[in-house]
Amino acid sequence: MAFLGRAVRRVVRPPLSPLSRTTAWSYSSEPTKEKSVPYDKTLKQEDGASSGPTKPLPRSADVVVIGGGSLGCQTIYHLAKMGMTNVVLLERDRLTAGTTWHTAGLLWQLRPSDVEVELLAHTRNVISKDLEEETGLHTGWIQNGGLFIASNKQRLDEYKRLMSLGKVYGIESHVLSPAETKDLYPLMNVDDLYGTLYVPKDGTMDPAGTCTTLTRAATARGATVIENCPVTGIQVQTDDFGMKRVKAVETPHGTIETPCLVNCAGVWATKLGEMAGVKVPLIAMHHAYVVTERIEGIQNMPNVRDHDASVYLRLQGDALSVGGYEHNPIFWDEVSDKFAFSLFDLDWDVFMQHIEGAINRVPVLEQTGIKSTVCGPESFTADHKPLMGEAPEVRGFYLGCGFNSAGMMLGGGCGRELAHWIIHGRPEKDMYGYDIRRFHNSLTDNTRWIRQRSHESYAKNYSVVFPFDEPLASRNMRKDPFHQVLTEQGCVFQERHGWERPGWFTMDGPAPVKDYDYYGAYDIKKNVNYKYNILLGKEYTFDFPPHHDVIKNECLTCRHGVAVFDMSYFGKFYLSGPDAKKAADWLFTADVNKKPGSTVYTCMLNKRGGAEADLTVSRLEPGAANLPLAPQSNGDAYYLAIGGGVAEHNWNHIRTVLQDQGFHCHLTDHSEDMGMISIQGPKSREVLQEVLDTDLSNEAFPFSTHKVVNAAGHQVRAMRLSFVGELGWELHIPKDSCLPVYHAVMAAGAKHGIINSGYRAIDSLSIEKGYRHWHADLRPDDTPLESGLGFTCKLKSSIPFQGRDRLEKQKEEGLRRRIVCFTIDEKVPMFGLEAVFRNGTPVGHLRRSEYGFFIDKTIGYGYIRNPAGGVVSADFIKSGEFTLEKMGVTYEAKAHLKSPFDPENKRIKGIYA
Repeated sequence: MAFLGRAVRRVVRPPLSPLSRTTAWSYSSEPTKEKSVPYDKTLKQEDGASSGPTKPLPRSADVVVIGGGSLGCQTIYHLAKMGMTNVVLLERDRLTAGTTWHTAGLLWQLRPSDVEVELLAHTRNVISKDLEEETGLHTGWIQNGGLFIASNKQRLDEYKRLMSLGKVYGIESHVLSPAETKDLYPLMNVDDLYGTLYVPKDGTMDPAGTCTTLTRAATARGATVIENCPVTGIQVQTDDFGMKRVKAVETPHGTIETPCLVNCAGVWATKLGEMAGVKVPLIAMHHAYVVTERIEGIQNMPNVRDHDASVYLRLQGDALSVGGYEHNPIFWDEVSDKFAFSLFDLDWDVFMQHIEGAINRVPVLEQTGIKSTVCGPESFTADHKPLMGEAPEVRGFYLGCGFNSAGMMLGGGCGRELAHWIIHGRPEKDMYGYDIRRFHNSLTDNTRWIRQRSHESYAKNYSVVFPFDEPLASRNMRKDPFHQVLTEQGCVFQERHGWERPGWFTMDGPAPVKDYDYYGAYDIKKNVNYKYNILLGKEYTFDFPPHHDVIKNECLTCRHGVAVFDMSYFGKFYLSGPDAKKAADWLFTADVNKKPGSTVYTCMLNKRGGAEADLTVSRLEPGAANLPLAPQSNGDAYYLAIGGGVAEHNWNHIRTVLQDQGFHCHLTDHSEDMGMISIQGPKSREVLQEVLDTDLSNEAFPFSTHKVVNAAGHQVRAMRLSFVGELGWELHIPKDSCLPVYHAVMAAGAKHGIINSGYRAIDSLSIEKGYRHWHADLRPDDTPLESGLGFTCKLKSSIPFQGRDRLEKQKEEGLRRRIVCFTIDEKVPMFGLEAVFRNGTPVGHLRRSEYGFFIDKTIGYGYIRNPAGGVVSADFIKSGEFTLEKMGVTYEAKAHLKSPFDPENKRIKGIYA
């Protein structure tokens, strides 16, 4: 018998080839050869060979779900539950055969995301209650609780953030001292603990029991589940708009015509996507755990996550399963179609780091035998989030894959959202963080980006989630024309959508981003004296970062003088063509059909009235092409400027609406062809009047207008707009003219003290002014009325637009939730997710929070509800006493119905006291 303690003592290993390992190394004690999962029941056919499909194939179906793992079974169950019965699930082998059958099946209720907390809650309800009530069958759910280990203050602070968020959702959790932890888990070593977070209603799922019960419930409602039926091809047809659409699914046993398929093929999802020309950016890796022999006294203990040791301990009856996330995972590059109910040999050299952590936490493991090893494939993605939603390349091709070994845990919530997506066109919740359209199309088939970023996300999965962390992998993928000159001036870049965008500016010289070093894994030399990484590390705090005053200076220079912001990563689209005006009326909530030269801030909505985007739309003069500054147009044409981090999402939303409505338009993307700098502050007019050949007075160039002008001899489109609440202009510049124009602006601004500023300053300045950030305090599950953006909606006109009917109904019935601004007097940072209490009752949480340097207060925005279920009126807000809870500490807060900074909008009009 092999013992965990002996596995730590290893002999010298042979040199490794980078990024792959295929052999296991020898040890002083021969490790177990047994490979088996710790479940009493699996769905593997004992006689081996399949005998063909378990049911006849129908000729057609409304939806075909491909893959019989957790996500496939949850999706078909929820489709059937929502009333769609002509649906088919195809599994190439037996249910769970791919990766689900060997999963650890852990369910933790608390995550640093409100949406994920809600998704996990639904999974738990389905597994622990709904399915048993519907079928009378037990899914195998065990509620033994969960225990998160903190070995330092920062880790415990992270857990306290989760605890505060959990209060909003009614999730019981307790921060325990080391002594209290020892009482709960007597076998645990608590000598090095700072504290723990105990969640009593966490638990464990059984993959076979869950999936069989899900499919039993789905077939009872009319769905069809067919096993032993691999998919060999996907037929795609091109419609009248030139868009590809799903036509049929091919198998060796027949073809099923369908307008919709769902790719729930897990590790094999990329191959399935290739059949239809769909890019599925995931990668397969070995993921392992070991199962111990019996441990006396371990029964009924909670599952444990020791993040700092990168190890988890899952209760397995009277034993434990031990696993985790290592810095040097093994990539599975040759994915086999024949791999079903199969496991790899465990590479003990890779796995050893988990054993050391496990023995430290539960010392009895040193003398405990290893019963079996479980090393199987799992699919991982660039940001450790799933891939969901309709693929941009083919309409009707949906993704439900790439779950990063969390497919059981997230399956119920994601299966429901995916079903809603298919039936209604959009999910109910804000699923942008999982939507395939969160990635720019230039990245989703880039092997370097997928591999490097997936590795980093895997290796850092158990790291503390700090508010301002940035990836080190696959950087410098998209750089604007200002990148080099800003690097030389000390720019500390952020990565968004592949773009390098300015975060803030250090006074200590250049801090360039280097090539990825895989954190020293795979015998790759680790970067040394890496200034950028050192600066990131200084931000690993839940307090104000060391460069808080640097960002303060950037903000206050903008408020009192003038600053220049490089915003070149913005999406820059043109909408033109015969139906451009009709499309603009339908797409945009605001009336953008004002006279040419006007610029309008507006939203785009989904059918439920939720905000899919906020953007500016500028109406253009008809005329000959002057690209990239203007398209050719004989009629109506519009210039759309969109936050660069969500440009792909916006592009696909617009394109989908154009197709669904049958509008004949041209949508063109010139994001890479132009840079954009924004010059903001009380002195911006004085600076730009020296650079631009046009009158910048209020009368000649009013707010929310634009025109093509000359800047230092170069044509640019100047827009009088502000995202920070100051007098200012944006200059949209052809890329070859970017540097000359930038240098001219900086030269003219030198005597006014002009400085470069980054997005950390924009985040602070914009929240101080009360401007929204899409996907923070404005999301697809928020309406403009709830988010304080009713002024962007042309409800007083008779012009129809998408989502208008929902807004009119909401306006008539009153708002059941609405956004509120909060400030606190204490000088403490907040980052979002802090619980909001009204008169001692939780009513919501902060979505976004920053420090406002001009008003010298922490500011937060969050959506609140009336606990009684009634309307959230202005009086409801004014009459309440509000507090905010951060990491278990309560702070008195003041609620504001308007921004406390410049509520009369004087500064953007150039009116300064």
